[in-house]
Amino acid sequence: MVFNPELLFSMGEIKATFKQILDGLSYIHARKVLHRDLKGSNVLVNVRGVVKITDFGLARDTWADCRLTNKVVSHWYKAPELLLGDTSYGAGIDMWSAGCMLAEMVVRHPLFLGQTDQAVLYLISDLCGSITTEV
Repeated sequence: MVFNPELLFSMGEIKATFKQILDGLSYIHARKVLHRDLKGSNVLVNVRGVVKITDFGLARDTWADCRLTNKVVSHWYKAPELLLGDTSYGAGIDMWSAGCMLAEMVVRHPLFLGQTDQAVLYLISDLCGSITTEV
C-alpha cells in the first residue's frame, strides 16, 4: 500500500481496508507480538481487497520482560514515545502507525512527512499540541 497519488480509495474501501489492518494487528497483538515497522509498503492489498500485513523482520514477542530498542518504525509512522526514546513500549506503537496509515489514505499524503525523528516530533506537536507527561 505504498502511497500512490493516482490511486483513489472510496471511503468504503478505506474502511474495509483499515478494518482488515486492525483485525491483523489484533491477531498478532493477542499473541504478544509487536510488528514494529507498520507502514503502507508493508501492507499488501490484492485485487479482491484482501489485506496482508508483511515484513515481520523487526517484529518481537513481548513475553520476555526486557527492554526493546526505540530504533524501529519508519520516521513518518513512528509513535511519540519512540521519538522520545522510550524502550518499554507496547502495542500502542503499532496502533499509532496504523492511525498514520489511515490518515494517509484519507488525506492522500503522509501526515508527518519529516526526514528525521526531531522533524516528525515537531510535526506531531504542531498538529496535536505539546507533548507532556500527562499526555
